[in-house]
This record gives sequence, structure tokens and C-alpha cells, in this order.
Amino acid sequence: MAEINPFGIAGIIIWTSADRFAKMEDFYVNKLGLVPLHQRENFVNFKWSGDKKDIRLTIGVHSKVRTESTDPDRIMINLHVANIHTVTKRLSAVGIDFIREPEQESWGGWIATMRDPDNNTIQLLQSSD
Repeated sequence: MAEINPFGIAGIIIWTSADRFAKMEDFYVNKLGLVPLHQRENFVNFKWSGDKKDIRLTIGVHSKVRTESTDPDRIMINLHVANIHTVTKRLSAVGIDFIREPEQESWGGWIATMRDPDNNTIQLLQSSD
């Protein structure tokens, strides 16, 4: 069977300013609990192994980024979780505020929504499988 899309997703990069990087790194590493693949000054990278390809999420400093996101709903990062209620309870305990508490969707899965320190929208997704 031929692939429908000619490209696969290799990764997502969230650029931030140098003065905001520490808060972003703390959020993704210490609060969300993501395990870094690579970590150095002004750069942290995470990896998920998929069926065919690895997918990476990178947080890094870019000289042209000065402030938090002014349009936080333009891009939404979905992170798959096995038990959304357990994860949201843990994240709430470390100070993460949810703008949408866990809610079941009409298709059967669950969604919860938060923002990172740069005001980017992050959604937790528990599938209905």
C-alpha cells in the first residue's frame, strides 16, 4: 500500500527567548516529566519512538523570538497519555493550571488543555482504544 502523505513528522521545535528558556525547560522536564534525549545550554530535546520513525520535540532559544506566544491557539501540541485523570492530577499538584479539565469527547477519547510558560497550547489526549 502506498503512503498517503509524502512526508512524515520528524519533530516539532518550540523557539523561545534566552530569558524565558529556563522556565520552558523546567516546565517540560520537571513539571511534565519528559526525559531529555539531549540537553545543553539553551536547548533541550525529547524523543518518542514511533512505528516507523522517531519524533522529536525540541525547546530552543532563537534570536528573533522576544516574548511569549501572542497567538497560543495557532499551534497545539498533543501529548498522548494512558490515563488522563492520573496525569492531570500529578500535573496540578506541581502547579500546572488547566484551561480545560479532562473532558470526554464525542468520539470516546479524553482531552485536557494547558499552556506552557510561553503561552503555547498543550493538550493531553487519551484515546478511546
